[in-house]
Amino acid sequence: MVDNNKKFKMVSHIIMVFLCLCCILPFLLLISSSVTEESTLIKEGYSFLPKKLDFSAYIYLLTRSSALVRGYMITIGVTVVGTVANLTLTTLFAYPLSRKDLPHRNIIAFFIFFTMLFNGGLVPSYIMWSKYLHINNTYAALILPNLLMQGFFVIMMRTFFTANIPDAVIEAARIDGAGEAYILRKVVLPMSKPILATLIMMVGLMYWNDWTNGLYYINKDKYFSVQVLLNRMLSDVQFLKTSSSVSQIGNLAQNLPSTGIKMAVAVMGALPVMAIYPFFQKYFIKGITIGAVKG
Repeated sequence: MVDNNKKFKMVSHIIMVFLCLCCILPFLLLISSSVTEESTLIKEGYSFLPKKLDFSAYIYLLTRSSALVRGYMITIGVTVVGTVANLTLTTLFAYPLSRKDLPHRNIIAFFIFFTMLFNGGLVPSYIMWSKYLHINNTYAALILPNLLMQGFFVIMMRTFFTANIPDAVIEAARIDGAGEAYILRKVVLPMSKPILATLIMMVGLMYWNDWTNGLYYINKDKYFSVQVLLNRMLSDVQFLKTSSSVSQIGNLAQNLPSTGIKMAVAVMGALPVMAIYPFFQKYFIKGITIGAVKG
């Protein structure tokens, strides 16, 4: 029996090490490729150890440092405000749905689930946001469309509340004279740290990685988030690479490491998320497990 346990642990450790390598190695390859000379990448392909170091991709990004810093600040602000707003609305929607005494809660839940399957489409959404709500070239364009409310998160949080918040605790608070707002703030939310941390991570990632809203609704530089700005840089480099209208620009563009810039852009976009993820990992795993499996 002891030998079987040792073998099981050994196999489990080997599998976990393999899975960890599958997650870590792509990032190492990404970083290595971003500091490898363009000609080396083209001739010899990608490698985990740079055969010839070249930081011109990062130098090119740093030449746009003022715009990059502004883009980071906008992205951070949008991510914080959007995450707080999304989490607030999700909580206020999910908590009543988790209570069995809510009238017609199954019908309401069906409408939420319906939005996960169908939507109005891109063109009607664009017309609504731009023509009637006039969010073009505003910070609201980076927060509201497609990201402010997600039916999946509502269902996920409702499932957590139903499975992990005992009715007896809420009834005891009501007997003591607590109202619904007080119960939610002082009883339910302190017991819901795993799901809150999970949603903070998931919603924050959505806002951090989003570039489509900026593509659709933003055309002024001062509103560019970092993802929109980096995407615009890639487009500019690609244009210079393929442009033959001005010979001087065309010759200069040949020295730009387009592949390296793509890798450097990916590193710049992913690095902040990679830095904060370990602090949320414990709650993230627990919240995903409880919120998705139970109920």
